Amino acid sequence: MAARRDAGLLRALVLHRRDYGNTSLLLDLFAAGVGRFPAIAKGARRGRSPASALLQPFAPIWIGVVGRGEVLTLTGCEAAGRPFALGGRALPCAFYLNEVLLRVLGRHDPQDAIFAFYHAALGQLAAGEDLDSVLRRFELRLLEALGYAPGLDLVVDGGVAVEPDRHYLVEPGRGTRAAAADAPGERVCGATLLALARGETLGVAQVREARALLRRLLAPHLGPKPLKSRELFRRWQGAGRGRSMEEFCPQMNANERK
Repeated sequence: MAARRDAGLLRALVLHRRDYGNTSLLLDLFAAGVGRFPAIAKGARRGRSPASALLQPFAPIWIGVVGRGEVLTLTGCEAAGRPFALGGRALPCAFYLNEVLLRVLGRHDPQDAIFAFYHAALGQLAAGEDLDSVLRRFELRLLEALGYAPGLDLVVDGGVAVEPDRHYLVEPGRGTRAAAADAPGERVCGATLLALARGETLGVAQVREARALLRRLLAPHLGPKPLKSRELFRRWQGAGRGRSMEEFCPQMNANERK
């Protein structure tokens, strides 16, 4: 059972929201010092309530909550800065971050380092930084904070440094090891591993390798259900991009997480 929360305001972001009852919202929040937790915002959907506009994904807020147990009650909220201006392909990328956090983080488990990484990643997406580099950097930092990331710049056997012009196998739970040319499994170029380890912008040739690698490393922690954000992006591409991504993305927050 979670401890009672009723002292001071919390800096938070909404990961997910859905209608609750006739006038309220059920929120999945991520807050500094507290972690991820659900809360009810009573009356937030009433016509003149200012809370509905504030309680949106990607809008930093200060919140007050009270209660015992898993689901808390929101007592107030106010803006903690401008909402992140996310458009085009950056918008589904941001929803992807939210969905990953919902899958990976336990409830009421303070993860301030991850909160900081998440906040920074939203800022980088809004600033127009390379999307693949931002996502891979966040994924790797998330795994590191949770204790699941293999070392990408050192080989497990012998601890020798990864070389940029050689190829390697990276296995969840086992680490990085040199790969022969005919080795089974998905080989990754050392230059890609070093770029990831250093948090550098990925080159064109490294994007596909890095995406496949982080997908393999995250898979054991995301569960078997497909990610809705990936499905949404594929549908948008399949539609020939005739509709704006902003038209597609509201569906992400309308879907209930079951």
